[in-house]
Amino acid sequence: MAAKDELLARHAREATFKQALIDKLTHEVANLRRLKYAVTSEKFCAGMSAEQKSLIEETLDSDIAQLTAELEQADEEAQGAKDKKAKQRPRREPLPAHLPRRDVHHEPQNTACACGCAMKRIGQDVAERLDYEPGVFTVERHVRGKWACAHCQKLVQAPVPAHVIDKGIPTAALLAQVLVAKFLDHLPLYRQERVFERAGMLIARSTLAQWVGECGARLQPLVDALTHELLRHDVLHADETPVGMLKPGNKKTHKAYIWTYCTTSFNATRAVVFNFAQTRGGENVRGFLRQDGNGEQAWRGTLVTDGFSGYKASFERGVTEAGCVAHARRKFHELWVNHASKVGHQALRYFQVLFRIEEDLAAATVQERRRVRQRKSRRVAAALNKWLLAQRQLVPDGSASAKAIDYSLKRWKALTRYIDDGDVPISNNWVENQIRPIALGRSNWLFAGSLRAGQRAAAVMSLAHSAKINGHDPYVYLKDVLERLPTLPASRIGELLPHRWKHAAAVR
Repeated sequence: MAAKDELLARHAREATFKQALIDKLTHEVANLRRLKYAVTSEKFCAGMSAEQKSLIEETLDSDIAQLTAELEQADEEAQGAKDKKAKQRPRREPLPAHLPRRDVHHEPQNTACACGCAMKRIGQDVAERLDYEPGVFTVERHVRGKWACAHCQKLVQAPVPAHVIDKGIPTAALLAQVLVAKFLDHLPLYRQERVFERAGMLIARSTLAQWVGECGARLQPLVDALTHELLRHDVLHADETPVGMLKPGNKKTHKAYIWTYCTTSFNATRAVVFNFAQTRGGENVRGFLRQDGNGEQAWRGTLVTDGFSGYKASFERGVTEAGCVAHARRKFHELWVNHASKVGHQALRYFQVLFRIEEDLAAATVQERRRVRQRKSRRVAAALNKWLLAQRQLVPDGSASAKAIDYSLKRWKALTRYIDDGDVPISNNWVENQIRPIALGRSNWLFAGSLRAGQRAAAVMSLAHSAKINGHDPYVYLKDVLERLPTLPASRIGELLPHRWKHAAAVR
């Protein structure tokens, strides 16, 4: 009888274990079905289509142009104000005669000669730049009159206006259109080439790629200033999302990541910075937060994240961890949606109360938010914790319910950090909203053609998305920045940051 009882007990344990395994696998299958992964015709493979090859070509052209611009800039800084011989540039075909033209006149402020005579206009120089309004190309003719003194032969002429691409034909408006279409509307350059051709002007994608690369180099100091501004704040969000990146040499892709850092929705400064990296390692976070020991002041604020282990090393170096309650809630939501779990349903009721308290505090001050959280949220969180501990004793190890409960219990201190700090949000949803456009873009980019291409995309998207969340039109913002950047001193670059930017017309 004892042997029989032992056999029955063993069979019961095996049945419990197998049932837990079945529940776990059923839960995973249900999640995969809900994600609705679909195979697309644009999936990257060894036999690339012509459109996929064009993405690689435009990436290489942009990288070369950006490297050339950076080398020229470094060379200019090294030589200082010394005169340099004009470099040989390829001969450019004249712009089509059928395009409408608009003259922009540049005349000297003073046409009176020092000898007392009045100067006479003796000629002019004309430089043409290709301009663009959505669907319409025009030509902007920059006419620089030449004035000379008949008595002393002195010649006066207005200087050539500074341009973000030296001696280039595109106006800032056209460059802004290309950047916004590529990095905000997710239109690869080969598609933009077709759009421009329908508008009456064929611009080779290699030319567009060169413009993108040079703009990337010119805008990088502004992105660096935005990063420095972001790290001045004590509470930040962080999250990461995968993107494909082409491996050099074998024409295959591997998984790279775009890391996103931004201020909270409580902060008056709205800023987001994207950082492209080849891996998901925690060294990327430590590098961005200046914790790699390169002499810069390390950031030591509160970082709101999900439960990814890559942030752990930063928390060990003085950064305060704040967990995302929405991630904990999501585990129980999956239980309820997939299996109509009573555990999931009851947990969701607790989380619903916590989030309703936050909705009521959306417009509250920091002090009021902390006071109400201490009075209301703390009691609800304590009841939830007690209930989770009791339920954990009733569910088998390895089950989906056990995993959902363990996720919250193991991170409980970080999940309830927000209750003691009115500046800390309850969830990481704000930064996830900033990542959504990247997820949309993945289906259009297919992959990043190189590390430099990924970093350039992250830089331009940082400016465009920061402008967007500050209520600006990204096209208007980038157009104005590209017009003002060439003549703006480095000490005043902070004026062009999206949260401080004012249109040049408003400044005047």
